[in-house]
Amino acid sequence: MSSPPPNLAAAAADQADPFLAALSAALPIAGPGGFPTVVAVSGGGDSVALLLGLHRLAVPRLVVAHAEHDLRDEAAADREFVGRLAERLGLPFVWRRLRVRERDDEAAGEGLEARARRLRYGFLVDAAREAKARHVLVAHTADDQAETILHRILRGTGPAGLAGMPRARELCEGVALLRPLLDASRDSVRAFLRRVAEEWREDASNTDTARARNFLRHEVLPRCTAGPYPVVTAALVRLGGQAADMAAVVASAADHLLNLHGERHADGTVVLRTRPLAGLDPHLVAEMFVALWRREGWPQRDMTARHYESLARATQLPDPPANSLPGGIRTRPLAGGLFWIGRH
Repeated sequence: MSSPPPNLAAAAADQADPFLAALSAALPIAGPGGFPTVVAVSGGGDSVALLLGLHRLAVPRLVVAHAEHDLRDEAAADREFVGRLAERLGLPFVWRRLRVRERDDEAAGEGLEARARRLRYGFLVDAAREAKARHVLVAHTADDQAETILHRILRGTGPAGLAGMPRARELCEGVALLRPLLDASRDSVRAFLRRVAEEWREDASNTDTARARNFLRHEVLPRCTAGPYPVVTAALVRLGGQAADMAAVVASAADHLLNLHGERHADGTVVLRTRPLAGLDPHLVAEMFVALWRREGWPQRDMTARHYESLARATQLPDPPANSLPGGIRTRPLAGGLFWIGRH
């Protein structure tokens, strides 16, 4: 009996591959259509597997995007590796050198990691707009999700933080950021790369356990898994999913509350009727303010849970004080139980 042609054998193997099957199921049902899809590829195993998986699934019009940070001596070698991979796959390659160490107008109060993240996503926004893409894909896995949730728990997050990273969110107008590997374990990703004999780059800084995330990844979670909590990763991911469902319900109620009792004026200010808010759960009222900030596009980086809780408490007072908030937002009471919010 003759063997099938190599290309048919490879296609059959791909159809049976569990990693590719899971990736295919996680992609948008409607698919990217005729628009390009930007794939963020650092050169690490997760992003290499994502790119290779998408290519093997014949997702059309992929664009490989790489952010080169100025924080590591190996950054140029990582960029060259990703560029060669894109060339081998016949895909367009765009990259940008991010000058993370150089402070800019938005850098006040930011650490290096936060600044690197902001610059990286800024680059992905530009790459998507340049390519006229509707989707940007990143390669966070279930292990990344578990680490994120545990990290937030240990830092004292509120209920919303328990949701971890969303599977999809708006990156910019008309562009969605997707995480199609969020159900895949890091082990399954590496197993796929070994099956297809694909190389990847290792970031030596990821082994530095002085960093909180690395400490959880290399010290805490492996000991939990090897000890009394063998399913800790799955449990944390499940908690994140439940928290995300609950957060969606609360967000919907908060939006409804804002639509009922908030009035937006032409000058960009908002007036709230506070009397109907009296007696409502203060956590729900605080979420209404979160929804307001999100809707108006007001700066949220320096707004903490305490700020939103303080606003909720103010609506319960007969004569709330005027207040100044991060990002140049001010509040003041008006006659008749009204509450004004706007910029300076």
